[in-house]
Amino acid sequence: MISRLMTSLHAPIYQHRLEVLVAQLGPYLRATDRVLDVGCGNGNLGRALMGAVPGLVVEGLERVPRGGEPIKVHGYDGVTMPLERGAYDVVIVADVLHHERDPERLLRECARVASRLVIIKDHKVAGWFSAARVRLMDWAANAPYGVPCLFRYNTLAQWRAVPARLNAGLEREWTSLDLYPGLWNPVFGRGLQYMAVLRTDQSSAGGGADGRAGVSAGR
Repeated sequence: MISRLMTSLHAPIYQHRLEVLVAQLGPYLRATDRVLDVGCGNGNLGRALMGAVPGLVVEGLERVPRGGEPIKVHGYDGVTMPLERGAYDVVIVADVLHHERDPERLLRECARVASRLVIIKDHKVAGWFSAARVRLMDWAANAPYGVPCLFRYNTLAQWRAVPARLNAGLEREWTSLDLYPGLWNPVFGRGLQYMAVLRTDQSSAGGGADGRAGVSAGR
């Protein structure tokens, strides 16, 4: 009963989040792309992206698929993706890395499987107050569903070190996102959110000498 109540309370927040993510990700996806949504959960993001980009194919990856998802979902052992190098054009890992005990391993697997782009969406902290808000948000969003929270989040400097470790280029970066509706956004959105589009194909790299081809502080 508590789970159903929390689901109904979260529904408008999740819907707004979904709409914002689709609007942000859509311009980086091509109609001919095959996309893998790592940690896809209920598969709603994949379904929404296919609705926004006709011709797009999105599949999911989960340790334990739930069943009944609106997209095809692959199961895996949580260590090595059962997929060939470059099997997908784009890999999305949205609000998953901070739940991983070995996020570096998962990022390397994402980069291996993606022939063109890896898109990361996660949280960002800067000091104790932002960390406290992220922890509260993370707990409220996941504890009712039995999802463990590790309460480990990157700073902006840590996120900006990721592309070099993956031998990837930075196509676009958002250091703030208006992810939630109404008064939820100033408290739990904006500067607590981070997103980046990484190029895994360095032959098509562009942008400035610092590797940050596009940096945005907002939507």
